[in-house]
Amino acid sequence: MIQPRRTRIQQKNSEAILEAALEVFSQHGFRGATLDQIAEVAGLSKPNLLYYFPSKEAIHVTLLSGLMHTWLDPLHRMDPEGEPLREIMAYVRRKLELSRDFPRESRLFANEILQGAPRMREAIEGELKALVEEKAAVLRFWMDQGRIARVHPVHLIFSIWALTQHYADFDVQVHAVLGETEPDPYPEAGLYLETLFARLLAV
Repeated sequence: MIQPRRTRIQQKNSEAILEAALEVFSQHGFRGATLDQIAEVAGLSKPNLLYYFPSKEAIHVTLLSGLMHTWLDPLHRMDPEGEPLREIMAYVRRKLELSRDFPRESRLFANEILQGAPRMREAIEGELKALVEEKAAVLRFWMDQGRIARVHPVHLIFSIWALTQHYADFDVQVHAVLGETEPDPYPEAGLYLETLFARLLAV
């Protein structure tokens, strides 16, 4: 069945709800967020919000579905035909840029995982797992060719996630520790992480 096309104001309200929900969920997590909070931030009444989304979970799932595409794109772009270190460093940079540009989305994803991924388990065990296995095979191929050092490829990907997403998920801690000496941590973080992974993978 073809869904009727939304009017401009319906599209605007839907986007306002998702933007408000992103703000509320990233601050309070799924359990701590309420529809009343989301409606207030969106500037809509709760009944109006429920016209667009039938539940808090429906909003959350919509946000997470869009986020998964954004989050996986940098890994999709790792080119098996490219120069290995250049491709891996580009992946590190793109993941760090995601943390810089989408900190709320990163915290939304982290909160979902910490709760046991009740709304994302299928995507994690399906699309995400398959992509990681595909790129791990590429990394193993480069290692077998002697083009990068041999390390566990999946744990290498995990470590890239951990060391880049930290800057979004622990933003308050990062800025509190660095203080005024480094108000923008991302340039130095990028240099540090590229040096770290380049030395780890050098042959």
